[in-house]
Order: sequence, then structure tokens, then C-alpha cells
Amino acid sequence: QIAIKVFGDDLAELRNAAKDIKDVISSIEGIAEPVIEQQTLVPQLQIQLLTDQLANYGLTAEVVQRNLETAMNGRVVTKLLVDQRTFDVLVRYEDLYRSDLNSLHRTPIELPDGRRIMLQDVAEIIRAAGPNTIKREDARRRIVVRVNTMGKDLVTAVKEIREKITTEVDLPTGYYVVYAGQHEAQASAMQRIVWLSLLSMIGVIVVLYATFPSFNLVFQILIAIPAAFVGGVIALVLTGQTLSVAGMVGFISLGGIAARNGILLISTYLSKIEEEGYVPEAIIAGNLDRLSPVLMTALTTGIGLIPLVIGGSLPGKEILFPVATVILGGLITSTLAEFLVRPGLFWFASKQTSQRLIAEKNSRSAGADSFSGTNPPVL
Repeated sequence: QIAIKVFGDDLAELRNAAKDIKDVISSIEGIAEPVIEQQTLVPQLQIQLLTDQLANYGLTAEVVQRNLETAMNGRVVTKLLVDQRTFDVLVRYEDLYRSDLNSLHRTPIELPDGRRIMLQDVAEIIRAAGPNTIKREDARRRIVVRVNTMGKDLVTAVKEIREKITTEVDLPTGYYVVYAGQHEAQASAMQRIVWLSLLSMIGVIVVLYATFPSFNLVFQILIAIPAAFVGGVIALVLTGQTLSVAGMVGFISLGGIAARNGILLISTYLSKIEEEGYVPEAIIAGNLDRLSPVLMTALTTGIGLIPLVIGGSLPGKEILFPVATVILGGLITSTLAEFLVRPGLFWFASKQTSQRLIAEKNSRSAGADSFSGTNPPVL
């Protein structure tokens, strides 16, 4: 749901602006009929103070309002204790006078010098119809136009609505529009996901560097993530979707899958190079060793996601559909990149790094063997 909040001071101007917005956005395809926030007109007595008369009598609007509030709603003047129970003593007009218009005209108002005049001397009392509720937000009056999407994604709908209102609705000076509803919640959630993803990425880099103490290998592992994201983006485009919170969750899952495959392959490459030396055959052997496990994992995951992708338009699958689409598309491109791009990248960029890591490993192993083989000192 999209909520279009119109802020201003005058209720009549707000309602006219809301009607203009409703008429303009009704022509947009893919959205339901807009609905203006309901306001029911109820009979009211409006008291309009006469500023000149107030000045002549030395009164202020606050004094008159306080007198009316005491007469109509009452004021607690003291408390009464009865049987260990405390009761407020409320002073106000009797019901007969509070419901009679003539009695309201004769409501006494006390002047600063102690004299009294009637309300009709400083105000006009008229019968009128007014809204039953006046909604406020951030100390401003507002009215809301609500609209739902029908077969159109939320981001596109909000973009078209914003363009229509900006170009075709002439708001009075001091009046403005704020977009809220599900769109606002989605934007806030996506912003949080982006920041948390950045923090997670820093943590991943730290863990990878602790395992492979070389930024060369760390970034070779992480290079698989963009390749996976390309497939996810292509899948979203082919299915006519836009990036949503559910899609972001799919990209996060996809990044983990791609990084895991990179760790497996590079670990295998280093193991084969340690056994056979830095030769192309070692990298090819590492690829062949991990080809079957990685392909089987990707294949089983993809087969499990196909029903969600095929039935994505069915009710109840609005969240699972983007997640499955992103992961399925990313699995295809990331798996291809792992076995077609990574071997060559590792071969050309990791000779010195791999030899250094293997030498350090052998040095640590030799040191451990030497220590375990020494005789303990005799006391």
C-alpha cells in the first residue's frame, strides 16, 4: 500500500489538493482506485471571536476560552474526602444550559476589572458543519490518499505517482506531499540491509584473511560474488521484477554460496600445487576434483528453486519468488565463472602467493616436527 500524505493548514485546501491528486494518479495503469481518507461532517457550533471587541474590553482569546471550557466541560475546583475515598469537585453549567444556544450566548465572561459581560458581546456563535476528526502529524494538519498496486511493482508505482503529482498537481504555497506506507518501510529496510551487508563483508574479509593470509587470494575468492550478482540481476530483468527487500535477501544468500565455492576451489588448488608443483596440471586436477561436488550442490539447489520461480505469480509467493529468482540466476553465472574464469585468474595472479603460503606451511610443519623430536632436558 502507498500512502500519499498532504500537509497544510487549511482543511478545505487539503481536501481539494487530495482530490486533485486522486484525479491525476487514477490514470496510472497498474494501480487500484485511490481512496481519500474519510472525514465525516458533523453539526457544530463555531464561536468566532471579535478581535476589536476583545480589545475594547481588555480581554484575550485565552481568557474567553478558559471561561467556555469551565462552563461546558467543567473545572476541578477542590477535592472531597468521603470514607477514605477522594472525589473531584467539578464545577460546570447544568445540562439544560449547556445544550441551549441562547444560554450559550449569555455565558458570562469576567473582565479584568471584575465586571461581567456576555459571550455574545465579544463573539459570534454560528451553526455549521465541520469534520469529525482533524489529523495532525509533525504539528501540521494532513490528509492521506491511499492506493494499492495491481500487478505493478511498488518502486515503479511510486516513481510514476511522484512524477504525475510533481508535474500535474499545483499545490498551494506551504503545502507539500510525503510518501509513506509500505514503500517507506521497504526503503528503510533496504537501507538497513545495505549497512549490515557492508559490516558483514568486512567480517568475511577478516575471516578469509585469517584462513588465507594474502589479500591476493582473499579478493580472488570475493571476485566470485560480482559474477553471481550479475546472474541475479539478469534473472530479475528477465522475469520483469525490480529490486526489493526479498531480492536483497536473495543476493545476500547468493554471496555466501559464491564465496563458499571460491574457498573450496582455492584450497584445492593450493593442496594440488603442494603435491605437484606450480604447473597447469595441478590447477586442472583441482578443478576436476571439485567439479562434481560443486555441480551437484548447484544442481540440487536449482531444482529445488524451480517450483518457486515457475509459480511466482501465485498468491502467497510474493516474497519467495524474488529470493528464488535471484539465487537461481546467480547459481548459473557463479558456477560457470568458478570453472571457466577462476582457474586462469589463479594461474596468472597467484604464483608467488601460493608458493609463499606453501613454504610457510612447510616451515611450520618442519618446526613442529623438530620440536616433537627433541629429547626433554634431564634434571
